[in-house]
Amino acid sequence: MNDLTKAQSLGFKFGKNGAHAARSMMLEELRTLLASHPANASKDDYQSDIVELNVLHKSTENARRLTFRHLVDLYGMSPEIPLFNVFRKLWDVSEDAQPLLAFQLAVARDPLLRGSIPVIMELQEGEHLPRETMEAHLAHDDPDRFSPASLKSFSQNINGSWTMAGYLTGRTKKFKTKPKVSYVNVAFALFLAHCHGVSGQRLFTSSWFQLLGCDLAQGFELAYAASLRGLINFKQASEIIEVTFSNLIAPELMA
Repeated sequence: MNDLTKAQSLGFKFGKNGAHAARSMMLEELRTLLASHPANASKDDYQSDIVELNVLHKSTENARRLTFRHLVDLYGMSPEIPLFNVFRKLWDVSEDAQPLLAFQLAVARDPLLRGSIPVIMELQEGEHLPRETMEAHLAHDDPDRFSPASLKSFSQNINGSWTMAGYLTGRTKKFKTKPKVSYVNVAFALFLAHCHGVSGQRLFTSSWFQLLGCDLAQGFELAYAASLRGLINFKQASEIIEVTFSNLIAPELMA
């Protein structure tokens, strides 16, 4: 099994398109859905709630089915998918961590959202993000791929998710801000890096950790807090760092 196939088997998604072509990260729908089920709920349980019981109060059956499809696209919604399995275990640990936690999983599963990372991370705190900047980024590699209306819609969806996650502020005019990062988010970031074969000190220089905008000292502090709470096993001795994840996921699910 090559690295790409292994990552896909864990729940990562690749390609050019993603759920943000249609929706933002659907945080409120996700919160409503997860609040009504235990961590081991099945994909069928979530589908039943959305399509049959209409717990998300969608006006038509088609809207309910589309909502379920988008949520599966973004998050997987199945304990058999290792990324969702770990995400779901972390979800109830801290309500404050949930917006960023959902965003981290959405980034792992939506290439369109993931591709926007440089646009946001290169901004200075307080700097304005014109919508046209994101549109230009989306059109850069293939200017004829999307219509102007599609570029506007995709940009609004993507910027909306960055806003929900705490990286942007403002309704119409967006400005860069710092997200609220907890030990739960650090634990998940390190796990995402671990899924790509990264270990030790390199976990804290991975793109998944860098996405949080933490410095190394804060990262170590939050990793230690996650370890104290039993989420991960974090050991640091001078330059030697060891992080393991046996408390989060059974090794056979990672095979």
